[in-house]
Amino acid sequence: MKAWEKNIRSVIPYVPGEQPQQSEIIKLNTNENPYPPAPGVVEALRSMDVDLLRRYPDPSAHDLVKAIAEYHGLQTDQVFVGVGSDDVLAMAFLTCFNSGKPILFPDITYSFYDVWANLFRIPYDKQPLDEDFLIRSKDYQKENGGIIFPNPNAPTGIAKPLDEIEEIVSQNQNVIVIIDEAYIDFGGESALPLLAKYDHLLIARTFSKSRSLAGMRIGYLLGNPELIGYIHNCKYSFNSYTMNQTAIDLGIEAIRDDAYFLACTQKIIETREWAKEQFRSLGFEFLDSKANFLFVTHPNHSAEDIFPALKKEGIFVRHFKNPKRIRNYLRISIGTRDEMETLFAFFKRFIS
Repeated sequence: MKAWEKNIRSVIPYVPGEQPQQSEIIKLNTNENPYPPAPGVVEALRSMDVDLLRRYPDPSAHDLVKAIAEYHGLQTDQVFVGVGSDDVLAMAFLTCFNSGKPILFPDITYSFYDVWANLFRIPYDKQPLDEDFLIRSKDYQKENGGIIFPNPNAPTGIAKPLDEIEEIVSQNQNVIVIIDEAYIDFGGESALPLLAKYDHLLIARTFSKSRSLAGMRIGYLLGNPELIGYIHNCKYSFNSYTMNQTAIDLGIEAIRDDAYFLACTQKIIETREWAKEQFRSLGFEFLDSKANFLFVTHPNHSAEDIFPALKKEGIFVRHFKNPKRIRNYLRISIGTRDEMETLFAFFKRFIS
């Protein structure tokens, strides 16, 4: 090791899903929306005043914050926006988890949580899911420095009912509890009604999944004004201009078109439920996902064999080799009906 390396902060980074560059593929590995953004988004992009791009954007992203607040029936000081939910969650970790006590999150969940904890030197304690891959509320009723988990969870897709969410929130009023609702628009009950009751609750949302704007990187937090204010202070001490002008303008149009949003999410939900029947008929086993993906395994065929065979056919899915418990599972995003038909045509050939 070189002398200067002794002072380098070393972390094991998050590994994102593969982003293949070739055309003519079916991409079901990163839970993107298979449908285009709302028509208003396309029009805003076409009519954008490019002269604005030479100027700094509004550091508060006020117009986008206002649109999000109005959509959820909240005040603007209850909303924090950033560059995707990864950005806003990182800011929440940096701001909220500083007690020195371990924060709690599931052992099988979004794998960025332990990366942020390691990056910011936050101690953590992973709580094992039960034998059915469920989060056990009792595991979060002990001394801790904060709690975070997704609902629905990822990569399992299982949603926790609101009464069980509130049980965890109510039992941990001395720390910040973050509910990551990246996939809530595809099923499950949102914790939004709890915001009026608990001032230590944060809810994270994203435009990447249900609003078809993964390429724009828009995420936001919802919480009480004081807590949101603390996160703003950290953000402005880190980077004043996190949201670019294009993302602000397109995000506003995306959240305004509720009819298009509901139509797209409903199509994905319907395709997901149809896909469950197809997987079942082929002998696959899977969890009852309420997200825009399914977590599947086959008793007679290894995921490590299926994954490269799919890739050879130009179909990309996600395979997690760790932890060992999920090594034989594949996470498969819900695509269009045509894409899913192609997927199942492959499985029929592969299994036979």
